[in-house]
Amino acid sequence: MPSIRALAKLIKELEDQLVVCMRCGLCQAVCPLFAETGREADVARGKLALLDGLAKEIFANPRGVQDRLARCLLCGSCAANCPSGVKVLDIFIKARAILSGYLGLSPVKKAVFRGLLSKPAFFNRILAWGSKFQGIFVRPVDDLLGSSCSRFLSPLLQQRHFKPLAPTPLHRQVPALNTAPGAAGLKVAFFAGCLIDKIFPDVGAAVLKSLEHHGVGVFLPPDQGCCGIPALSAGDTATFDKLVRHNLALFSSEPFDYLVTACATCTATVKKMWPLMALEYGPQEKAQIEALQARVLDISQFLVEKVGLAAGSFAGKEKLAITYHDPCHLKKSLGVAAQPRALIRAHPGYELKEMSEADWCCGCGGSFNLQHYEISAAIGRRKRENIVKSQAAVVATGCPACMLQITDMLSQAGDRIRVKHAVEIYAEDL
Repeated sequence: MPSIRALAKLIKELEDQLVVCMRCGLCQAVCPLFAETGREADVARGKLALLDGLAKEIFANPRGVQDRLARCLLCGSCAANCPSGVKVLDIFIKARAILSGYLGLSPVKKAVFRGLLSKPAFFNRILAWGSKFQGIFVRPVDDLLGSSCSRFLSPLLQQRHFKPLAPTPLHRQVPALNTAPGAAGLKVAFFAGCLIDKIFPDVGAAVLKSLEHHGVGVFLPPDQGCCGIPALSAGDTATFDKLVRHNLALFSSEPFDYLVTACATCTATVKKMWPLMALEYGPQEKAQIEALQARVLDISQFLVEKVGLAAGSFAGKEKLAITYHDPCHLKKSLGVAAQPRALIRAHPGYELKEMSEADWCCGCGGSFNLQHYEISAAIGRRKRENIVKSQAAVVATGCPACMLQITDMLSQAGDRIRVKHAVEIYAEDL
């Protein structure tokens, strides 16, 4: 839990940022949650109005404020389109930290975040056990998408079609790596992230294959932890801080030119949230965070801008139609949109067909999907309709969380459309 001094500093920073909002309401037009519910309380302007004077409101109705703030995808659509430049995501993250610092975490969140997520080695062991016995509880439903559903009525899984845990996670396939720079003359550290490690290890393999092809040295330290965004989104700054410090220690042990990830959320977290929430860090830790912030890149951005793409050698007769979904954290938070499309176009076996509303949120939102699945799925179905209308055989994206949500929507609808990461498409032809 942050100290009283840290909480007071957060409240002051939050109040200073709130005065920038003009209450113009332009955020309504781009908010995926408001598009589904039509509720003013669900749009950024409504939440910002609620937070105005939080220091007083926190004592009057803290639970009510917390519940309202939880109804947000943290997609950043409002911030990306705000004419006043209000840093909405920063405000909401700080407000959640303040409220959790005041109210404390629920027993379930405390068990998940502090009992599991904050202990990477233990977390890996538990999920390794889970992957062995998951067949008792889940059954496959779509061989093309690789999706499964629950064998039993489950309040958590509900009617979801989800990707099961990989039989062998990335950290077991490649426990560690430390190779010297090759033809590219560059060395990168690879931050895998939880979903790629445990559900989509093929994405991690595609990253490593692409880097090796271009002669890029790779530092992949063992025992990597979560980037911390699930805990931070819930306001658990203690777990967030523990994970940040764990990863800082790992990645400070070897020199490298860039830190690359294939997860839009991990990239945005390291680049924006780690510096934002380094409230009580020492000078050395802050310097380490600033150094990483300046060097963290999405894998598509690194390949396009730092090494250049390889020419394709496709020998097939017909091209497959492929469309692309822009992850919110990649395009809206980091401005990365052309680079993953360049990876796709580099494969001559595919023809890129843009879908309508390519950058409209898929509706996942991490924990939002767990807490508000019906709304999340409604937003996801809008994305699914645009994918289907594109008449593509494959939909690519740059975020494993988006891959989960899109797989769920396509699988439930019975659509025979593959879901891939853009780097998987690129690596296919190498």
